[in-house]
Formats: sequence, C-alpha cells, structure tokens
Amino acid sequence: MPATTPRQLHLNAFLMNAGHHDAAWRHPRTQPERITDLRYFQQLARTAERGLLDSVFLADGLALFGKVRHNALGGFEPLTLLSALAAVTEHVGLIATVSTTFNEPFHTARKFASLDHLSGGRAGWNIVTSGTVDEARNFGQDQHLEHRLRYERAREFVDVATQLWDSWEDDAIVLDRERGVYADTDKVRAIDHRGEYFGVRGPLNVSRSPQGRPLLVQAGSSEDGKEFAAQYAEAVFTAQQTLADGQSFYKDLKSRLSRYGRAEDQVLVLPGIAPVIGSTEAEALALERELTELQVPEYGIAQLSGMLGTDLTGLPLDGPLPELPEERDINGNKSRFTLVAELARRDGLTLRELIARLGAGRGHRVFAGTPEQIADQLEEWFTHGAADGFNIMPPLLPDGLEDFVDHVVPILQRRGLFRTEYTGRTLREHYGLDRPAVPPAPAGAADRRTA
Repeated sequence: MPATTPRQLHLNAFLMNAGHHDAAWRHPRTQPERITDLRYFQQLARTAERGLLDSVFLADGLALFGKVRHNALGGFEPLTLLSALAAVTEHVGLIATVSTTFNEPFHTARKFASLDHLSGGRAGWNIVTSGTVDEARNFGQDQHLEHRLRYERAREFVDVATQLWDSWEDDAIVLDRERGVYADTDKVRAIDHRGEYFGVRGPLNVSRSPQGRPLLVQAGSSEDGKEFAAQYAEAVFTAQQTLADGQSFYKDLKSRLSRYGRAEDQVLVLPGIAPVIGSTEAEALALERELTELQVPEYGIAQLSGMLGTDLTGLPLDGPLPELPEERDINGNKSRFTLVAELARRDGLTLRELIARLGAGRGHRVFAGTPEQIADQLEEWFTHGAADGFNIMPPLLPDGLEDFVDHVVPILQRRGLFRTEYTGRTLREHYGLDRPAVPPAPAGAADRRTA
C-alpha cells in the first residue's frame, strides 16, 4: 500500500493591534502608536510567512467595541488591509471577517473574488453574523436580529455568494483577438436568486478567481453556529478551555458533517490559544503577571458585562459573579457566554480573577510557558482529537508572534508536526482542501447567460 502523508498542524496568526491582551498597549514591548501604520502590519505578515504559517486573520466588528479610553481599539477595515498585505507576501493566506447581517452578498462576493485574484489565491472569509446592539445602531436599527434569524440570513447570504463565485466557469475567458471574443457567454450566467432576504440577478462582475471560491471560515460555537459550520465552513475558529472541552467540540462538529455529504477532513477545527512565551517558565509567568498588573478593571468589567449580557458595573471586584441569565435568553454570542460563565463557576473565580483570566484571550485558552511547553500543549491537543491546528493569538505584538515563529515553530518542525516549506501557493493548498468545481449548469441556464 502507498505510504500516507503524516498529518500536520495548521497554524493561523490572529493579528490584533498591539496584541490580544487587553493591557498589551501599556506594555513597553508593544507599539500601539502603529496600529494604523501599514508598515507595522506588513512586518507582522512577513513574520507569519517567515514562520510558514498557513494564514493571517483579521477580526472585525461594525462598531467601536469596548472602552477606547482604556485600550488601543479601532483600526483598518480588514479587506482593505489584506489587499495591501497581499502585495508584500507570496504564500501566507489572508483571512478577513465580514458580517452577513450588515452587508449584501453581491459586494461581499465581489470583494473576496478581488482579493483572491490580487493575492494569487490566498483569500479566506471568516463568516460572522454580528451580535451587538451597537452594530445594529450603526445601520439604522434599534435592535439586532434574533440569533436564529441571523443564521437564517447567513445561510442564504453564503448560498448567494457561492452562486455568484460559480457564475463564471473556469474557462469562460477565451481572449480570441481574431474573432473579437473576450469571453464565452455560454459560460457566464446570471443566478436569478429570489429568496427571503435577498434578490440578486448576477452574474458576478469579477471572473472566477484562482481558488474558485475563498476559503470559508466560521467562528460560532452555539448550536446554530455548529450546524452552520457543518454545512458551510472549511475551517472553524473556536474557543475551548480544556482538552476535554476541545475533544467534545471536535467530535460533535465532525459528527454533523455526514448529513451534509461532507467528510471529516473537509473541515479543520482550529481552537484559539494565546501563548505567553518565556525562555524559562518563570519568565513566562512573570510576563503574564506584568500584563495582569497593567489591566484597567473598569475596562475588564465593561468587556465582561458584554460577554455575559449582565451589567456588572459597581459590583465588588473581589466578589463572585451575580446570578446570570440562561443561555437561551442571550441574543449575542451564546457560546462565549456559556464558556465564560462555566469558567467562573468551575474555578470559583471572583470578578477580579475572571478579568485576569480573560485578559489575554477573551475566553480563548491562555498558556504561559517555554517554547517547549507551548509545543507540548499544541501536540497534545492535536494528537488527542481536539484540534487540526490552532489560531495563534499573541498577547503582545510584534514580539509574541516573533517568539512563536522563532522558537515554537522550529520545535514543531523537528517533531514532524509542521511544514518545513510551503508546498503550494493558495490558502486551500496550505489547508489541504480541494478547489471547488463549478457545478453543472442547471436546466434553463442557457436562458440566463450574459449578452
């Protein structure tokens, strides 16, 4: 029998301004004055590429979240920034967050097709539904859509975007100068979509891109989120605190794929981890303490209030959480609410302790240790059915990413767990995922071809 290729980790760098810790901007090793400096992000992207990482990822929201008085918040629109980063990198994937609640399928499909062309096939879309009143109020609404309806809209949104990406066949452009034919219009079709939320004629006004479609990423872990991921996602960013929780999520999500005709290797599960790295364990723990001591409690309380759907202002920092609503009554991020509430209850944390635990990862796992210890943690989750790779969330930037690339990646490479060179050019190739084919033309498609 032919030898099979050993399974290897997939690693994504999640970039966030001065770093993921909410006090990062106060630490002398960060550069908060550069969060709107293109050269800063170019440096970070090149570092990720030097480390042979699969991709870099930019989160996004459509409001100024949190108390900007106490954190370096705000910044670039992600597709704009990633287009600029595409020009100074060659291999690393470029994943942008775009909401299905406050956008339209046509211009979203167009933007991602454009990024995929500009980058030579490295675009990825992190699909979110948005979940805050602050975002809704920036779009003429007093409240945001109910959780289930946001996912219904998201399903139709992705279906329409996919049809638009498929509205050009791969060989539609013929470039026949002699006959004066640029494109075979039998291979460029309108989609004529009429649904509950969208009406889109099409076709897309961008030809089929190098990947066919951008890589589809999803980050919700509620029941609606997991079902959506099983149907559409090709990579899933998730927050899990323990190995057992990671294994449970991994098994649950993979078990849902068969009802959509999908194999387990068609969806990669990438939990977030914020590695606090030191040359010794004591050094790593000291850095973790430094960051905790720089936290502003007012900021932490505001963030925690948002996660839990409960105003915690004025409560004693050294007291416990108050009684919380049930998850079914939360119309924001349901899975993050449950994760944070269970973390506090499981470990008996006070508000002050909970703020400290959430400072670097906002619910994602935080681990402080040496490069060897960090590598051990990644290997354990990877080999024990909890992850296909990781969303790396450096608490400090740029040093945290450089430390990971320079000190953790070589250990993973020596263990045979991570690539020693890029073997493909597209994001799909990095993730070991097939390029989707254009489905056969439906009956009556000839009537929908372009003029």
